[in-house]
Amino acid sequence: MPVGQISKREYVTQNMKWSNVKLIFAREVRDQLRDRRTLFTIAVLPVFLYPLLGMIIFQVAQFTRQYPVRVWILGVDQLSDAPKLIDGERFASDLFDFPDELDLLEISLDDQASGGERALRSPEEVERTVRDGVYDAAVVFPPTFADQLTRFREKLAEAQDPEHVELIDEIPGPRIIYDQARDESNVARGRLSRIFFRWREELARDYLIENKIPVVVIRPFEPEETDVAPEQRRRAAIWSKVLPFIVLIWALTGAFYPAIDLCAGEKERGTLETLLSSPAQRSEIVWGKLLTIMIFSTATALLNLGSMGLTGAVMMKQLTEFEQAFPEMPMGFPPAISLAWLIVALIPVSALFSALSLALAALARSAKEGQYYLMPLLLVTMPLMVLPSLPSIQLDLGTSLIPVTGLMLLLRCLMESDYGSTLLYVGPVIGVTGACCFLAIRWAIDQFNNESVLFRESEHLDLGLWLRHLVRDREDTPTVGQALLCAALLLVLRFFVSFQFSMPDNWTQLATLTVVTQIAFFATPALLMAIIVTRSPRKTLLLRMPPLLALPASILLAVLLHPSAIALGTVLQNLYPLPEDVQSLFGSLVIDAPNLWVLLLVIAVTPAICEELAFRGFILSGLRHLGHRWWAILLSSLCFGIVHGIVQQSITATIVGIVIGYLAVHSGSLLTCILFHVTHNALAILSQVFLVQADIVRKIPGGDWIVHLSGDGFTYSWPAVAVTFTLALVLFRWFRRLPHPVYAEERLQAALEHQTVRAPM
Repeated sequence: MPVGQISKREYVTQNMKWSNVKLIFAREVRDQLRDRRTLFTIAVLPVFLYPLLGMIIFQVAQFTRQYPVRVWILGVDQLSDAPKLIDGERFASDLFDFPDELDLLEISLDDQASGGERALRSPEEVERTVRDGVYDAAVVFPPTFADQLTRFREKLAEAQDPEHVELIDEIPGPRIIYDQARDESNVARGRLSRIFFRWREELARDYLIENKIPVVVIRPFEPEETDVAPEQRRRAAIWSKVLPFIVLIWALTGAFYPAIDLCAGEKERGTLETLLSSPAQRSEIVWGKLLTIMIFSTATALLNLGSMGLTGAVMMKQLTEFEQAFPEMPMGFPPAISLAWLIVALIPVSALFSALSLALAALARSAKEGQYYLMPLLLVTMPLMVLPSLPSIQLDLGTSLIPVTGLMLLLRCLMESDYGSTLLYVGPVIGVTGACCFLAIRWAIDQFNNESVLFRESEHLDLGLWLRHLVRDREDTPTVGQALLCAALLLVLRFFVSFQFSMPDNWTQLATLTVVTQIAFFATPALLMAIIVTRSPRKTLLLRMPPLLALPASILLAVLLHPSAIALGTVLQNLYPLPEDVQSLFGSLVIDAPNLWVLLLVIAVTPAICEELAFRGFILSGLRHLGHRWWAILLSSLCFGIVHGIVQQSITATIVGIVIGYLAVHSGSLLTCILFHVTHNALAILSQVFLVQADIVRKIPGGDWIVHLSGDGFTYSWPAVAVTFTLALVLFRWFRRLPHPVYAEERLQAALEHQTVRAPM
């Protein structure tokens, strides 16, 4: 080894020098503080933004008032005098809660023609009048409305048995005609519905009085409500649904723009090369930049929170009328302990968003390109932030394992002082958040270790040149971009197909849908892309014979992992219960299969062949050009899981996909993947048929100890799961020792880990 050089492995395994991290951190913070745009976004904008928004709200509030609507009423002669609906040229005033509401309905009566005869209006004429905007709504009373009300009153007075009285809803009621496409018409419909509800109650009250029945029978009791929550907890409950979302949004925004400047901006300024040539390790550079981004992310969230709170305090003094109208929504600041928990939660949130932003910024060729990545990042994280605001979503073991969502639900419980739920699920939330932070930081470090990513040049799109390059410069296997394009195409096709086909009603429909979907939307796109964009579809799709022992070993591995798969499915069913109607529907359809062989062909063999061609064939082959086989396996498995649609199936398919991807890499053949996939699917069917339906377990000595039957399902005993899983790990080790093809990018990455580098002076 040359003097003054050490091995890369020895250099990387040395303790990271935090002094270098500190120097890089100080340098980046100083540079950011010199940037006027950064200072304006973080410090100046929050100070002026919320007061400006408050001023705009108050200015706009003066234009927000209720406007009167025009209503055309036909058939007023069918109305009775008691109780009154129409009083002169207006609705009766006692039908309104507030006198001002009476002026919001301008009515036009059309009950008599000028000659004294009733003016007949066709339904088409009335509807056309409302559609053209002459009136915002119209009310048409049936010609026999008054007579039917009179007959109903007479029968009610004469009847001895109330069951023989015709119900009031059997009387044809007035018809409200409105135009849903116009806001004014929708408002008129709402106001008319409230009026008719009050008028119908008055009619019922008069009928009861005439028949000497106490009016109290309508409402024999009124529930008495007692709110036991103190005002502090009510304020905490309100703010816990608002503040976490706002803080997370600003933490993400505050992390993204500094990350763009620290990576893509340095590329444009030409200062990144100087930093990379310094004695600092790439991981030290990443940590220095990461801490800088975290500081600005946290500062942005805190400053926006403070400015919003100060502006809100001023505005709340002007909202006394709102507080009087809605006493159940107390205005005021959230409790101090709630704000403290909010600040504590900022640390992991800022770390996660900072690492993601740093990795995306390193991928960008320029600051302009980097800004385009903000929208996809928002689109991915926004549903996870919105999900906790739904009333049906509560903190439990299942939701605590969802990234970002679990953290927001935990934060809401902490702000509401619900420490009982917090203690139960704080471990899973911290574990998932920490794992996401670790993966994001690791991704950022990998980006900085990949100089082909750091020093990519900007490209101009020339469609003709791109098509010629696509055909002329084809490689044996697809590129990373082509693999991602194929994955995106499959996901889009799967999404639209799921809405185009209805739920099957019988086995024939289920089989047809399964076979058509697998062949047309999985196998065909992968085969076409392999033929068009690669020179060797055989290498792309791994169509080669593996070592002979690998074929039975893949079947044995699926058998050994079957108990673990059943245990995983049971756990997922407890975490995210699948609706019983879905389970029973699928089970009943499968039972209707002509025979077991057809069932295995449709459910086990066809998906195994078609899905493996797409995900372990084309997609995995292209993703391996990333240089990290595990990243390729994980990404292809994630796509494989998403296309399954149902959450429980997606999680299981992702984990199974990792196993199959491992076989594809170490055996170098798609045959082992197909055999494993077929065996895995077939065992799920055969175990249900023979273990549950045929009740073979009770006929085998010791079967009750291995398999536990429960209702329509079964589980394996934990000792059986542990033993088979241990044997599967041994078989994994055997697959790892098989000779397998290695990509040039993977060989280069391995060489970088072992090559010599100049020791720091």
